[in-house]
Amino acid sequence: MIPVSIEDIIKAVDGTVISKIENSKVDKITTDSRSKDGGMFIALKGENFDGNDFATEYLKDNQSVIVSKTIPSMENKNIIYVENTSVALIKLAGYYRSLFDIPVIGITGSVGKTSTKEMIASVLCQSFGTMKTQGNFNNEIGVPLTLFNLEDHHNCAVVEMGMSNFGEMSRLTSAVKPNIAVITNIGTSHIGNLGSRENILKAKLEILEGMNENSLVVLNADNDLLFGLKGKLPFKQIYFGIENKDADIVAQDVKVSGEMVTFNALGTQFTINAPGSHHVLNALAGIVIGQHLGMTLEKIKDGIMQFENCGMRQNIIKYGEITIIEDCYNASLDSMKASLKVLKDISKGKTIAVLGDILEQGDFAFDTHKTLGEVVSKNKIDLLLTLGESCKITADTASSLGVTSHSFDTHEEIAQYLKKHIKPEDTILFKGSRGMKLEKVIQLYMKG
Repeated sequence: MIPVSIEDIIKAVDGTVISKIENSKVDKITTDSRSKDGGMFIALKGENFDGNDFATEYLKDNQSVIVSKTIPSMENKNIIYVENTSVALIKLAGYYRSLFDIPVIGITGSVGKTSTKEMIASVLCQSFGTMKTQGNFNNEIGVPLTLFNLEDHHNCAVVEMGMSNFGEMSRLTSAVKPNIAVITNIGTSHIGNLGSRENILKAKLEILEGMNENSLVVLNADNDLLFGLKGKLPFKQIYFGIENKDADIVAQDVKVSGEMVTFNALGTQFTINAPGSHHVLNALAGIVIGQHLGMTLEKIKDGIMQFENCGMRQNIIKYGEITIIEDCYNASLDSMKASLKVLKDISKGKTIAVLGDILEQGDFAFDTHKTLGEVVSKNKIDLLLTLGESCKITADTASSLGVTSHSFDTHEEIAQYLKKHIKPEDTILFKGSRGMKLEKVIQLYMKG
């Protein structure tokens, strides 16, 4: 973070001064009161904690706080009062972002945000000093903290933006101010909150607020709702796709070979060193943005080849002669479909799917998990193991279609079953919503 004067911070957050160090500057922002790096602590209030309660303690080792509860004035300390510290965090991030006149790419969508962010950043860093979201810091705390990572040497930024209800994307957009927006797809994630895919689209489109006629919107032509926007937005639109031949850029000759994918586009062959044909769509988005920013196809090709997924997303683990696909970070019906296809594509022996509930489906939970069972059968998975009440529907459905299926109540039970039944050259997929914590099964299984 480049240093920002305390006066500019006060103005940005509409703050009231309790005490102030004249002409001081802040070069770090934190929401963790345990930090002792000399930055400014923004005292957020959550369901189970109130950061304001730790502000005075924080000031023993540091000099700046923003609070929403008044605390006594202290000599040689910056203490700024605001009505709402969460709002102040967004406002301050928006001010800080405005200090950088650079391309900022905002990425949203029901699934694939993080892998698309990683792909685009991998492409852009071949030619630009690129700041990107770390992990999936994509919410109303993570996005502002991401923006504070911008430095003078950055000349573009790739920011992942998530939401679960109306208004959230709008608040994020007010800080990110993207001039390039990417929407990966509109699926059923958070449909329990929003009620329909059409409402999910409406909430995602809040990312366009504040963009001008010179902005670019990059959309997935293979997604019905997104392609339905063609010609209806007041911005330049570029569509990418595999199945939809009316897209502006189309991938052809997609070939999956173990843990590698190749495809042709714009007369060039591209290679992705990660399993799953769904990454081709991510790569197409990277090609569009790279070209838009003046990169050569060779540079873009290098960036796509260097792409690596992050976190617990289709992480391939070799455990002796057994292959484990760790994809435990989150789940939706669409991402489940993609992961099951990867399982089928890279397996040499028996295919085993360990699936956990897809959360936040509300009244759609039954239909979602029934469809998932049908997808398991369609992919001819050899063995299905499930965790969670909703996934019992998946197991029952898959079983009725001829798939050997078992439901379990604990992580330990699944791990013990795997230890008894898995053989060399088998491939195991672990996939479920974050709340299911399926990585715990992997840890228990690999303990031996």
